[in-house]
Amino acid sequence: MTSFVKPKIRRTNEPLNALGLARADYEGAMSTLCAGCGHDSVTAAIVRAFYELSIPTHRALKISGIGCSSKTTSYFMNDSHGANTVHGRMPSFATGALSANSDLPTIGISGDGDSLSIGLGQMAHAMRRNVNMLYVIENNGVYGLTKGQFSASADLGSLPKKGDPNEFPAIDPVAFALSVGATFVARSFSGDRKQLVSLIKAGLKHKGCAVIDVISPCGSCNDLKGSTKSYAHTYAFYSKAVHADYIAPSEEIVAAYDEGEVMPIELHDGGYLQLRKLEADYDPTDRGAAFGRAIDSDRNSEILTGLLYLDETQPDLHQTQNMEDRPLNEIPYAELNPGAEALSALQAEFR
Repeated sequence: MTSFVKPKIRRTNEPLNALGLARADYEGAMSTLCAGCGHDSVTAAIVRAFYELSIPTHRALKISGIGCSSKTTSYFMNDSHGANTVHGRMPSFATGALSANSDLPTIGISGDGDSLSIGLGQMAHAMRRNVNMLYVIENNGVYGLTKGQFSASADLGSLPKKGDPNEFPAIDPVAFALSVGATFVARSFSGDRKQLVSLIKAGLKHKGCAVIDVISPCGSCNDLKGSTKSYAHTYAFYSKAVHADYIAPSEEIVAAYDEGEVMPIELHDGGYLQLRKLEADYDPTDRGAAFGRAIDSDRNSEILTGLLYLDETQPDLHQTQNMEDRPLNEIPYAELNPGAEALSALQAEFR
């Protein structure tokens, strides 16, 4: 019998986080993805982000749908709760789980097929409701599990491994997220670990729906000449607009920046985002400008990356719906079921 359990190898004097845990403590099962898959690099960035944030290994919620991307939740934080859900339905599952317990850092992993085709409506409502989760889209432009058919993110004219060029325009996850109300919108590349780790950390600490579109090339089905989701194309057209660094509240906040170059933003947990604008005229707090820049970058075959939009002023779903802060399993039964008289009084309010 083949085992895919990843052995834990402890190094002498390996660095530990604030909880006394090593990075290896945040890993999961051995990956069964193809060699060279960008998704494995995304997993490594997720592991690094949770480790550097010193989040307890059992205190996270990880949810995915169906597809190559959805295997990712098996590959990090074995001690945490997770679920593979029905194809495209990850956002609804995450919404329900967070309604029961809003105290868990939540990460939803999806793919361009899982989110932009069958799950497009699910994703849209998670964003417009500002569900407090990090929504990672591992975007490779194909359905890798079924041998490389185009997904909805494949660019017009893209060439497949076999067959005719793509005849339909792509759905851009970044432009879509901006249009339906996500309050944190970013794009990155699986090959840029430094940028991706920073964005994941910032997204996990954002209060609301944080969306990161990660260009993650498929080495088996879509890493070929003519593909706009290949490693070669991404490296050639990669452009950074805004770099984000998350600074935890336990660390000293050092204002080592020149006015007009870096924008420090305080988050709800007391930590800070330092946004360094690599493009001098780019404003990541202006949704209209961000949308226009995203459209322009697509028109110019440019892959614009970094934290493209941020809004810390909007309430998340839990606040909007005035939900209970305590996890439901910690609330006494008498409060959860106050009896027939309370039910009758509630029903009377709707008559």
